[in-house]
Amino acid sequence: MDASLEKISDLTLAEMGKNLKEAMRMLENSQRRIEEENGKKPVSEDIPGPLQGSGQDMVSILQLVQNLMHGDEDEEPQSTRIQNIGEQGHMALLGHSLGAYISTLDKEKLRKLTTRILSDTTLWLRRIFRYENGCAYFHEEEREGLAKICRLAIHSRYEDFVVDGFDVLYNKKPVIYLSAAARPGLGQYLCNQLGLPLPCLCRVPCNTMFGSQHQMDIAFLEKLIKDDIEKGRLPLLLVASAGTAAVGHTDKIGRLKELCEQYNIWLHVEGVNLATLALGYVSSSVLAATKCDSMTLTPGPWLGLPAVPAVTLYKHDDPALALVAGLTSNKPADKLRALPLWLSLQYLGLDGVVERIKHACQLSQQLQEGLKKVDHIKILVEDELSSPVVVFRFFQELPGSDQAFKAAPVSNVAPAAVGRERDSCDPLNQWLGEQLKQLVPMCGLTVMDLEVDGTCLRFSPLMTAAVLGTRGEDVDQLINCIQSKLPVLTCTLQLREEFRQEVEGAASLLYVDDPNWPGIGVVRYEHANDDNSSLKSDPEGEKIHTGLLKKLNELESDLIFKMGPEYKSMKSCIYIGMASDDVDVSELVETIAVTAREIEENSRLLENMTEVVRKGIQEAQVQLQKANEERLLEEGVLRQIPVVGSVLNWFSPVQASQKGRSFNLTAGSLESTEYTYVHKVQGTGVTPPPTPSGTRSRQRLPVHLVSLGQKPFKRSLRGSDAMSETSSVSHIEDLEKVEQLSSGLEHSNLEAHSPEQAPRAPAPTARQTEALQKAQHLEDDHPQMGKPGSRDLRFSQPVNSHL
Repeated sequence: MDASLEKISDLTLAEMGKNLKEAMRMLENSQRRIEEENGKKPVSEDIPGPLQGSGQDMVSILQLVQNLMHGDEDEEPQSTRIQNIGEQGHMALLGHSLGAYISTLDKEKLRKLTTRILSDTTLWLRRIFRYENGCAYFHEEEREGLAKICRLAIHSRYEDFVVDGFDVLYNKKPVIYLSAAARPGLGQYLCNQLGLPLPCLCRVPCNTMFGSQHQMDIAFLEKLIKDDIEKGRLPLLLVASAGTAAVGHTDKIGRLKELCEQYNIWLHVEGVNLATLALGYVSSSVLAATKCDSMTLTPGPWLGLPAVPAVTLYKHDDPALALVAGLTSNKPADKLRALPLWLSLQYLGLDGVVERIKHACQLSQQLQEGLKKVDHIKILVEDELSSPVVVFRFFQELPGSDQAFKAAPVSNVAPAAVGRERDSCDPLNQWLGEQLKQLVPMCGLTVMDLEVDGTCLRFSPLMTAAVLGTRGEDVDQLINCIQSKLPVLTCTLQLREEFRQEVEGAASLLYVDDPNWPGIGVVRYEHANDDNSSLKSDPEGEKIHTGLLKKLNELESDLIFKMGPEYKSMKSCIYIGMASDDVDVSELVETIAVTAREIEENSRLLENMTEVVRKGIQEAQVQLQKANEERLLEEGVLRQIPVVGSVLNWFSPVQASQKGRSFNLTAGSLESTEYTYVHKVQGTGVTPPPTPSGTRSRQRLPVHLVSLGQKPFKRSLRGSDAMSETSSVSHIEDLEKVEQLSSGLEHSNLEAHSPEQAPRAPAPTARQTEALQKAQHLEDDHPQMGKPGSRDLRFSQPVNSHL
């Protein structure tokens, strides 16, 4: 490219192209370097300060631009938009610089140049998209062209509008018809731009009984037009869709054109499917858009061109009205809007434009054909094979339905069944969309919420493929990722109802219905002081749930546990994530209930012990004060004087008994230390009760699962080849016998008659010997039981409460 620039005689133009190339190279290299550094943010140096008197060079200024572009981004993967601009994108960016340079020419040269650019671009677009005998209006805002078309329609239908203004509109109100499937905010934008009240808008419903759910109901539209005419209103303009903003459906434009000609209504068409007009084969519904009064095209995203204006093609014979409406302008700057597109179209050529649009349509067909072979995936635009938009969602087969439900329209299914399927699958589709956007970012998937169908995933390569560089391999990867996520989705759906029933059957658990959570479910533990009627925060419950979350995560299962507030209150709940395998829901619920109860009991035990210790200390202080008073009365006042007391004690010693007190934590009372001083050994006191965690922990997590290193909550592991259910029970019994034998031997050793005598254990019986042999065989079969960290009950040392 440098050699080509040397051939340009205009030094300013050659330097401009060279500088643009150098600037884009620097920004792209900086973007690649940032991504290679694993998402590390560059040091931002965009702190505002005084303008430097000596100025800065181009490299420093571009470095500042780079910091402003990437300095405040989060730790997410950097956008690949700059990397995929390509040479055609550089031509579009060069057009903006050339526009500023061309505006410095003299008026005559500027007029000739802008006229040539505008006429060439208009001719090329008309031929590419099969629109004959029309004019073009280039605008930055995509909706601006429709607003100017509405002004043109008003001036055409109201002859006295220029003189009388809005008086003629008041006497005969205009009506603009929009489809219910039109993009949000379009009607309000038109009213704001035209100064019309909102009643001038008429939303036409889509088909509710037959046909697509996103196509305009033509019969109902004709009824609305007749009603408005009878009320003295003027049907002004109809906005049809060649590819709705949501799912890419195309209205029956041919029938709508006939209806508009009958009632003298301006027909405007917009939508992504208009790009297919550049292909060799075009569906009849889209081809009918070439006969409409106006259409809006967005070649920028279709061709991957940045900062390229949108184009509105229209047919009108009166240039004066077009000038009044703002569709034409005598300003050179307005005519130069077409310059970036003029450069880009020449760089791509007709073959390049057609190839990019064709590639996007092939990607859509490839995904649509691949999704037809995937179970539990419903395609919403399956009846329109020519549509470059694919909208799909994960669905659950309803009870009593057949495989035809996958392709059946929603209107043919019972509303209650549709609502149940939507409520259960909407959060799962949201989760699936977020997962796919992270795994396959090159496909540019978007998650949207449709009023009838619920949460869906949209693949629109015409709007993203040219920018992201989407290829066929990316679509294959997307299909594989969808198939890999289906087992998790189906398994989670199967366990949801079972989990709800198990939780509702548990005494101390409350099932929380959170429609936005995609996992198995949400549960809350109801402690003793829990007030269900109150929506205030619960510190005690939050403490219990925090400990419960920690215990559940320590089990190292495949499930993900999180804690968050209930969507209706501030009380804490446990959120259970997606299940990738068959989970024993009963064991899961029992584990949650038992663990939460243990945490609550341990917390109360600690609180009770704290209260007992406090009362014991107070009682000890009272008794110590009482003992001091008794000693004072017994010894007399003279013995308390330092010098006199020493002499008196020397002549007549006091034979006072040693009195002391010890605090028994188990009994919670003060006891005398006389037994300790007399027998030289501390009393046994009261045997403390066993901790409640021993038996319950064994019930919560089976011994054979822990000893074999298997993850909990696995229902499929019960019938595995490694250990059958019968052998597991027998092994547990053998382990318990060995534990009892070991505990008995140790207890016998600890209860020796004297410390000097060596501990002697009684000879094991035949039954004990047999248990030891079985344990030895069990260790040989499962050598990991003897490893450090495993729970080998034969070598556990029970704590003697008497010591």
